[in-house]
Amino acid sequence: MCESFNRQTLTNRAVAASLAIASKHGISVDDPKTLADAYSVRVHLQPAPIVARVSTLTPILRYPIESWLLREIAVSEFLAAKNAPVVPQSDLLPSGVHCHDGFFMTFWHYVHPVSDIVPESDTVGKMLAELHAVLKEYPGELPLLAPPFNDIPRGIERLQQLGNILSDEDLRLLRETYDTSISQFKNSSVSLQPLHGDAHARNLIPTAKGLLWNDFEDTCIGSVGWDLVNLDDAGRKAYGDVPDLEVLEIYQTLRKIHGVVWVFSLSPEFPDWVEYAQTMLNELRDV
Repeated sequence: MCESFNRQTLTNRAVAASLAIASKHGISVDDPKTLADAYSVRVHLQPAPIVARVSTLTPILRYPIESWLLREIAVSEFLAAKNAPVVPQSDLLPSGVHCHDGFFMTFWHYVHPVSDIVPESDTVGKMLAELHAVLKEYPGELPLLAPPFNDIPRGIERLQQLGNILSDEDLRLLRETYDTSISQFKNSSVSLQPLHGDAHARNLIPTAKGLLWNDFEDTCIGSVGWDLVNLDDAGRKAYGDVPDLEVLEIYQTLRKIHGVVWVFSLSPEFPDWVEYAQTMLNELRDV
């Protein structure tokens, strides 16, 4: 992105692109409502029961972004067919990834949240155990730990190119800690299975029919520990069969590196979470 980057302009273009695809397929939209605007834009195409998820900043690190979106669709379709509690794709447009004005997007059924209360940890842990049990049967191909294995090297490369965000010392710390964590992961004897990839309480939507899992863009193959480090002790206790602490520590470190690299490498376009990422970077320095 160039120095003249304007986030609001990008958001407006993303919304316009979703409206163009909707119009192409005969969907009338009177009042588009932006539900989220961070690394992607989510817009409710009111009055249609459709949410468009438009990739805006994620393609900077995740390219080709279509492969990530196609995996999300495939896993979500599989889970829906198994009657798992997930937000389904919209059936009002053709299934798949759509593109307009350089934006890639997917369309999902709009589910009305009945509360803004974050689900309890034990509920999340129990539901994650049930989700993992179904995901074990997923027959499709998935990449190994796609979020850290893709995003961290590409994010560090971008930080080097930008040159004025993190010091050489910090970049060296991130590279060395990442290399150490990858080596520990490869030397661990944990079983691997399909994962949500970004399982946490805020990716559960409370609806009149119960909690529904959402946002499978990070879906991948890995140890359940990658999903579990987003849960606290109560959530892990409710989950049940948790890897030992040494294995979890590998994923906790990878999560921190991933968060630091992701936020800082995209901070020219989205600086909102830099303070939080700085806290995680300080924790890595202290290890």
